[in-house]
Formats: sequence, C-alpha cells, structure tokens
Amino acid sequence: MKTMKVMKTMKITEIQIIPIKPKNGLIAFASVVVENSLYLGFLGVYTRLDGSGYRITYPTKKIGNKSINVYHPINREMSKAIEEAIILEVKKILNSKK
Repeated sequence: MKTMKVMKTMKITEIQIIPIKPKNGLIAFASVVVENSLYLGFLGVYTRLDGSGYRITYPTKKIGNKSINVYHPINREMSKAIEEAIILEVKKILNSKK
C-alpha cells in the first residue's frame, strides 16, 4: 500500500474542559474535536511538578503488565496544537474562577 503525504494544517474546531478536584496533579479532563470530524476525549490535564504550567496526557489501556496508548498525535505540530489549545482553555477557566 502506497501512502501519500498531504501537507495540511488540521484545525481544532471544539474544546471542552471538565475541571475536577485536584488529585496527584490532575486538575481536569479535556476533549477536542478536529476538523469537525474526529473526537478525542479523556485527555488528562496536569499541573507540572515544578509549577511552570500544565501538561497533557493521552489515554492509555493496561494490557497485562504493559500500558499502551489508546491514541496520540504522531507529529510534533499536531501535538503542539492540541496542547496549546487545551492549555489556553484551562487558563481561561481558572482565571474566570478567581
């Protein structure tokens, strides 16, 4: 099977943040919709250990002794776009609670 590389910037068209009572650094769950076509849910939003901001984790599933990723971005550009969009929304929510 031959694959074609298409250079296109995928857009995040929807973001939902669900704040939770903080536990072990986890402060919220997030979901994003890409191009009004693909829903990605259950992303964890954590505070960084050094307090410098936030980090995003993708869902995993435990199979035997291994944890495997359910899904994750495969290129740096998409990973960065998702992370930045989620963190921006988290900051908006946290600032509105002050």
